[in-house]
Amino acid sequence: MTEFRLLGRTGLEVSPICLGAMMFGWWGEHDPKESARIIGRALDAGVNFVDTADIYSQGQSEEHVGQALAASGRRDEIVLATKFFGRMGEGPNRGGGSRRWIVRAVDDSLRRLRTDWIDLYQIHRPDPGTDIEETLGALTDLVRQGKIRYLGSSTFPAHRMVEAQWAAARRGGERFVCEQPPYSLLVRGIEADVLPVAQQYGMGVITWSPLAGGWLTGRYRRDAVPESRRSALLPERYDLKLAGNQAKLDAVERLAALAQEAGLTLIELALAFTLRHPGVTSTIVGPRTMEHLESQLTCVDVRLGDDVMDRIDEIVPPGTTLNPADRGYQPPELTTAALRRRA
Repeated sequence: MTEFRLLGRTGLEVSPICLGAMMFGWWGEHDPKESARIIGRALDAGVNFVDTADIYSQGQSEEHVGQALAASGRRDEIVLATKFFGRMGEGPNRGGGSRRWIVRAVDDSLRRLRTDWIDLYQIHRPDPGTDIEETLGALTDLVRQGKIRYLGSSTFPAHRMVEAQWAAARRGGERFVCEQPPYSLLVRGIEADVLPVAQQYGMGVITWSPLAGGWLTGRYRRDAVPESRRSALLPERYDLKLAGNQAKLDAVERLAALAQEAGLTLIELALAFTLRHPGVTSTIVGPRTMEHLESQLTCVDVRLGDDVMDRIDEIVPPGTTLNPADRGYQPPELTTAALRRRA
């Protein structure tokens, strides 16, 4: 893997594959030594971008990454990204985008990651209860203190991305230099607005769930739909009684046939598709095992021709998300009835 891409207008060069660490810790791989082996293999393959979050396994993912980098002495080789926002423990003020929490959360992440600085610090989801100027102000202070280098957002709707850019300009502070949205062959909604906005503002884009939560691994087929912990926890994304999931299964069958015709695995087709969009910088792979990682690294050598891309567009039209539950974020205006009804 010799290709590197600029992260927006930062001048920072990152690999097209970003190693996601969500499955390190009790959510997935319990053994930090095995996590370190996977991290080492990714770095040896040319990956220089690692992404995690404090909420993953309630801090264990960051701990696994920190142990691996400290033991290997390769911290300076990588662009290290993590995220804050999710609730970290019981009681009030243990999450969100407030200054109070950000100042606490960054120190906790630095300790778990065993590093003096975080290259990219991202807010994991929009926080409608906190003024974006407060969040950006706190993050700007952390840049000036040397604790973080750049800031980014994750799963922000396009209008909130624009609002954040305007707020940064008003304050004269640091801005979000990248966005981390969901994007896959089955979840293409960001093509309509998020990707164009990111391109307009010179933001990098790091896409998550390029395999659509396992749907594009080849395991989900008409004659064999596996049971998993994810399907039990997120029935809205896996229950085949729902029309959106039936549509996904139909699309997977056609995409698998297309991959076979093109001489590719479905995984290679799926990952290469996300990297073909000019607005995408890197795509996050989140392996739980070494086998998973090896099956994903080969995508960087795949170049999808226009004929294959046209066939993909016929199966899942541009800008289409087959199941709205896969968008990763539902604004409270849709999920809270009181916000839609006059008292």
